[in-house]
Amino acid sequence: MSLFKKAKEDRVLPQSYRPQLGAYEVIELFSRMTLHQQAALLRLMSRNLVVEIDGETTMGFELDYEVDGALIRVSMAGEEAD
Repeated sequence: MSLFKKAKEDRVLPQSYRPQLGAYEVIELFSRMTLHQQAALLRLMSRNLVVEIDGETTMGFELDYEVDGALIRVSMAGEEAD
């Protein structure tokens, strides 16, 4: 037994090798999140988001996500909310 090697049961599998969450598990996890946590998650997801409205294309990282009461307000970065 080596002092420097971890036992196999102590090793943690990398995330890419773990089983993916099912739809139910994702919805259940999301339902337990606060609005601030959901807004933070939207900020992370926005890196891969492109929004097209009326012929205008906006990248997700150009948007701000702020909690406003019981909702998450999305606005263009740099614009102030009312």
